[in-house]
Amino acid sequence: MPPAEPAATGPGSRPRNVVQLGAVRMVATSRLADDVAEQIRQLIITKDIAEGARLPSERHLAEMFGASRPIVSQALRSLSLMGLVEIKQGSGAYVMRRPESAIATSVNLMLDLDKQSLSHLVDLRLWLETLGATEGLRHAESNLADVRSALQRLKESMAGGTSAWIAADTLFHAAVVRTSGNPYLASIYEAIHTAIISYEYDDWVSSDRVPDWLLPSNADAQMAIHKPILDALAEGDEAATRDAIRHHHEVMLQHIARSRQPD
Repeated sequence: MPPAEPAATGPGSRPRNVVQLGAVRMVATSRLADDVAEQIRQLIITKDIAEGARLPSERHLAEMFGASRPIVSQALRSLSLMGLVEIKQGSGAYVMRRPESAIATSVNLMLDLDKQSLSHLVDLRLWLETLGATEGLRHAESNLADVRSALQRLKESMAGGTSAWIAADTLFHAAVVRTSGNPYLASIYEAIHTAIISYEYDDWVSSDRVPDWLLPSNADAQMAIHKPILDALAEGDEAATRDAIRHHHEVMLQHIARSRQPD
């Protein structure tokens, strides 16, 4: 892990315990936020930045990449969709975990070229999560500790804001699929999941406008579509597991439809 930045010494100085990312290339393309997000993702990998480490402030990241603070904010929101970064209001952005080797770039490109393929992608997400969960049920050594921990984090994240919830949601579903014990399945699933929620939450990423279903007043409704998945897995009930995942899928379809409605 790279060394921490020096302690703050006065006004305008960097806060304590912020990791240094080192040299970066200046961003000069039409998709600045995507480029910044990808550079930060790669730096988390190459610099071996630990979970829980705080990234430099948005201001310092903007200086490093030669981009505006709104572009950096958008990039960090994109990373939170992947469950890689958690944005804590008034504190900064923190690394939640190291990225998996993903095929997200090619999936996103395909979706960009053919928006009509979204329905196929959403179906594939359902099949992959169902497969991961049911395979997990068939492995006596499957451990649900990560799924339980992820659900608890999801429950607590509503108080932390939209970024915290979305990141925790990604971690929960990834943990469900990882019970299969197959890292390739988990990696493919995460790439598909990220592409879909990037589409679902495009308005939030680009404008920081929170969708109504993620308002604190809807926290119970959100938990009600996630907890049954863990309950069914814990009971070893394959039919109930399939039903719980299917119900979550149907609610996600509703959210996607609502996110595409004009203001």
